[in-house]
Amino acid sequence: MKLEIPTITRTTLALYAGASGDHNPMHIDLDVARSAGLPDVFAHGMLSMAYLGRLLTDLVDQGRIRTYAVRFTAVTPVHAKPVCTAVVTKVENGLTYLDLTVTTEEGTQTLTGQAIIEGEL
Repeated sequence: MKLEIPTITRTTLALYAGASGDHNPMHIDLDVARSAGLPDVFAHGMLSMAYLGRLLTDLVDQGRIRTYAVRFTAVTPVHAKPVCTAVVTKVENGLTYLDLTVTTEEGTQTLTGQAIIEGEL
């Protein structure tokens, strides 16, 4: 199962900052990012987590999600096109176990996670 996300733009980051209340300048201010030695701003980790959440709720009703956990493994640069994936690892005792990833189109894995869903997909 896959969800392809449109290119993350500076506008995407500004809108997410406003919606989430996370105005960390590393995500929206090029000068601050460069002063930290980075080439540009990068996406909020929770934005990638939200995209994965959208993949899950596209698959099943929100009420069937029993657990959802992630680990951030790399930054998602501005202008990236993330791809969210979910792979069924097992179905047992009425639960479906999923491995989750977010990867940039260049192949960098930026987030890994797991989810447990009630019932089968």
